[in-house]
Amino acid sequence: MKRLPLFEAAVGIFAPVPALLLAAALLFPGTAAADPAKAQLTLTVTGIKDHKGALMIAIYDQAGYDADKQVAASMLPVSADTATTTFELPAGQYGIKLFHDVDGDGKMGANPFGMPIEPFAFSNNAPAQFGPAKWDAAKFDVAATGAVHTIKLP
Repeated sequence: MKRLPLFEAAVGIFAPVPALLLAAALLFPGTAAADPAKAQLTLTVTGIKDHKGALMIAIYDQAGYDADKQVAASMLPVSADTATTTFELPAGQYGIKLFHDVDGDGKMGANPFGMPIEPFAFSNNAPAQFGPAKWDAAKFDVAATGAVHTIKLP
């Protein structure tokens, strides 16, 4: 089985996470100091079949979505059918790409043809067709008062 680097699949779904952002996500998953200039996004992921490993979550603004330059990232340990975390973000439009790192190796598994073998999903449960979901299908608003978003793993 071929293993691909963190947030990177042959179909271009995930890109490498910058070292500082990844280090912060690993050391402080789901925690951030409250910033009055930022809104709180509460993300819930449902449909988790394997209660092990971690969810690898990347949040993008429109400019970074196709360029794979995330504005926030987190690694969320999995132990149940549902997992919830929060992010502090400026109000605006965002899209989320995530995968369930079932074996906990920090990489998205792929078959010999480069197709992901670990569950993945996008905000708005947008479909992936020959690559990541399109921005228009995945985008959602985070108001200054905050937002709640749910993604169901397939």
